Amino acid sequence: MPLEVRSTPTLAEAASLLQAERAARFLAGGTLVVRAVNEGDVSFSTIVRTSDPAFTRLRTAGGRIELGAGVTMAQILASRELAFLHPAARSVGGPAVRTMATVGGNLFAPHPYGDFATALLALDARIRLASGFGAREVSLEELLRGRERTPRPLVASLSFERPADPAAFRFRKMTRTRPKGPAVLTIAAWLPLSGGRVSGARVAFGAMAATPIRARAVERALEGRPLSAEGVAVAVAAAAGEGDPPTDPIASAWYRQRVVGVILRRLLLGEP
Repeated sequence: MPLEVRSTPTLAEAASLLQAERAARFLAGGTLVVRAVNEGDVSFSTIVRTSDPAFTRLRTAGGRIELGAGVTMAQILASRELAFLHPAARSVGGPAVRTMATVGGNLFAPHPYGDFATALLALDARIRLASGFGAREVSLEELLRGRERTPRPLVASLSFERPADPAAFRFRKMTRTRPKGPAVLTIAAWLPLSGGRVSGARVAFGAMAATPIRARAVERALEGRPLSAEGVAVAVAAAAGEGDPPTDPIASAWYRQRVVGVILRRLLLGEP
C-alpha cells in the first residue's frame, strides 16, 4: 500500500488532517509509527507531521514546567532543570532511541512500554490537545483512558508543577534485560513531606494494567505516615491489589503482583 506523508506548519492544521482522515497517523519521533510501517501495518495510509516550533519547545522557568509533545528524551537528559526526570528518560530505550523518542509519543506507547508516561502520571501532568477548532486541556489519566479512540488525539504539549523538592520524586523500573529492556513493572512516586510525614502522595504504576495507572490505595495508605519501614508497610501490602496486570513474554500477571510490593518498598525507603 502506498504511504502518503503530509507536512503542516501548525499543530492545528495537523489535527484537522487527522480528524478528517481516519486512515492517518501522526509522526513525531517515529519510534512507534515507523516501526508499525516496517512491520506491515496497513491500518493507515497517511502520515501527518508538523514543523510547528511549539511542538518541540521546552519551558522550565517558573513554577510550572511545560514540554512540547515533540521534546525528546535526549532533550530531557540534556536539561539540568529536569534532572529529577533523568532516570525516567534514561529508562526509554538506548541512546539512539532516546534521540528520537518524544514525550508525547510515550503517552501512546503500548504495554509494557510507557515508562515516561508513568513518571508524568505521578507528577499529575495536564495534557494540551490540539484540534482544528482550538486547543483543550485534559488530565493525563483522561488521555490514557481514551488514547485508542479514532481519530487519536493529537497531543500538543504537557505541563506539571515543578517539584519544590526534587528529591521527593522517585522512579524505579524493573526489567529483565538491562539497561534498556521492556518493563516487568515501573513505579513513579511523588512523596512530599510535612512534619516528617507524607502529605499529598501520588504514586503511579506502569506495566500493571493496559496503560499506566494511579495506585490510589497505595496513596491513601501512605497519607500521614512517615517513610519508615513501619510507616510504609500498609502501602506495600496494598500494592498487589492495584491494577489488572497482563501476562506477556516479559512476565506473568502472577509474578508482577508478587514483586510490585517488593519494588515499592525499596523505592519508598530509598533502598537499592
